Amino acid sequence: MAKEFDVCVIGTGPGGYVAAIRAAQLGFKTAVVEKRFLGGVCLNIGCIPTKALLRSAEVYESIAHASDYGVDVKDFSANFDGMVKRSRKVADKMSKGVQFLMKANKIEVLNGTGVFKSDKELSVQDDKGKETETVKAKKFIIATGARPIQLPNIKIDGKLVIDSERAMQLEKQPKKILIIGAGAIGVEFAYFYNTIGTEVTLVELQDRLVPVEDADVGKELGKIYKKKGMNVLTSSSVEKVEKKGKGVKVTVKTKNGKEEIEVDVVLSAVGVTGNVENLGLDKAGVKHERGAIKVDRSTYKTDADNIYAIGDVIGAPWLAHKASHEATVCVEQLAGENPIPIKYDNIPGCTYCEPQVASVGLTEAQAKEEGYDIKVGKFPFSASGKAAGLGHEEGFVKVIFDEKYGEWLGCHMIGSHVTELIAEAVVARDLETTGHEIISAVHPHPTMSEAVMEAAAEAYGEGVHLGSKPKKK
Repeated sequence: MAKEFDVCVIGTGPGGYVAAIRAAQLGFKTAVVEKRFLGGVCLNIGCIPTKALLRSAEVYESIAHASDYGVDVKDFSANFDGMVKRSRKVADKMSKGVQFLMKANKIEVLNGTGVFKSDKELSVQDDKGKETETVKAKKFIIATGARPIQLPNIKIDGKLVIDSERAMQLEKQPKKILIIGAGAIGVEFAYFYNTIGTEVTLVELQDRLVPVEDADVGKELGKIYKKKGMNVLTSSSVEKVEKKGKGVKVTVKTKNGKEEIEVDVVLSAVGVTGNVENLGLDKAGVKHERGAIKVDRSTYKTDADNIYAIGDVIGAPWLAHKASHEATVCVEQLAGENPIPIKYDNIPGCTYCEPQVASVGLTEAQAKEEGYDIKVGKFPFSASGKAAGLGHEEGFVKVIFDEKYGEWLGCHMIGSHVTELIAEAVVARDLETTGHEIISAVHPHPTMSEAVMEAAAEAYGEGVHLGSKPKKK
């Protein structure tokens, strides 16, 4: 006999578990279906454990440069196994937190894979495909997330060619690693492994690192990574990966010809695709294409009247915070409330390498392509007293304003912990704050955050700390 619910959520990542909790809070009888672990990729094998590893690398790097701060440290080393264990401990804690929230909100957890029998009924199956439960719900929310893309000529085997999940749980630190793709995942693992002593080669098809970011940011990160000793190959592609002894020989096509590079392991980090397979979507009347379920981006309704989808499975941007907000908006609409729609042009992106990268809004190139006459201001952290005191003078804050109305079109940062600073730009843009209002808002000194105000002042020719000449009005 089928179990009946008001809302059934498939997947418990940052989209799924938030949808379930908000549904329960609003009085819906709610269930979740999860085939692997509560918290999904983000909490277990993505965002959270990766950040724990990166923090270990930061601590190691700080100790390595302790003498720069007048502190002498002797006999220290990177304990790779200890770093991995700490990362898993952090991830387990967060996953258990979601488990607690499920119980606290009286949400029924059904373990298994959800496969639609129709648009009104779901089969919950074990890992052998045997049905263990049948669920009927007034509304279904698909939040099955995404998985790493496999390049057609490079098969991920989990040993010599690995994905991001494996990269954070290797039994032994590799002496040499080649990373394909210099997006967020690629540059984060490049920083981690390089910092603790692994020889890193980073291969990117585009002409700069983090190519979705403003061009100045990508070029700056490339310079910094080369200075750190990484082999950075942009405008390059991996043509072939061959097993050689206990390692791998990689053939890379570069702008200067072909190179053969021998490493212990290859990490493929070229992007993700939505988990749309084996869900019975055709039987439910849910359409999808190119790894993404088609939805109305204001209601998140699919082509089936009572089935909704949120998060990575509906496509870019593939961000945990975007999934959580979609979850809240979707469920509150089901409850008859009037939630504020998501402004997709104001979702921040954050990359947690060191220096960190953070951005929101249009890049300089995009603003020009859209026909804006713009004012651009840039303030380097090398001119920041706080950054100098911290010993992190690399990077900058770059702001872009519409010349006519002062609208804040974009904000781009690279520097120490700038992911903590970008929220100012997100809130200000949401409130339609102008450049002059940012300049007139008193920022605390000395802080890294005042670089935002300084960059805005530079855009309008009012900066005082760079020796710039005032711009003609």
